[in-house]
Amino acid sequence: MSFNWRYHVHPDGSFARLGNSDGCFDGYTDDELAQFCLCSRRGPGDRSRQLPPCSRCGGGLALYWNAPLQTGVMMELCPVCDAGRPAAAAFIRWHQDPDRDRTAVQELFEAWEEETLNAHGWYKAADPEPPAAPLLPPGLTPRGRG
Repeated sequence: MSFNWRYHVHPDGSFARLGNSDGCFDGYTDDELAQFCLCSRRGPGDRSRQLPPCSRCGGGLALYWNAPLQTGVMMELCPVCDAGRPAAAAFIRWHQDPDRDRTAVQELFEAWEEETLNAHGWYKAADPEPPAAPLLPPGLTPRGRG
């Protein structure tokens, strides 16, 4: 089973992320995908879900996101506090740009997510090595040879 994320970006820079198990959303256009996103039901300019203030400086957040399960981290993207962090600064510039490239959100978000989780002591595990093939006992000839 393969798993990746499919992103839908709204004109105001907000976005939704859907789990794309075995490519279940690959055949959908962005307009069709918007029907699956709960936040797409908001009207333009509707900020019914206000972001909390930044926990570090008290200013306005660009994004407030729940990190992956079991980490207990709420990720905050603050234009003031995160301006010096490379991945966060790139994501802030993308978020504030009205002519943003909608296809860049996945790379920018995942880099920011990794940078934020690293700052909280969480790191991605290395991919496991495939198991070694068992060795043949010495002196036996494989079938079909000899």
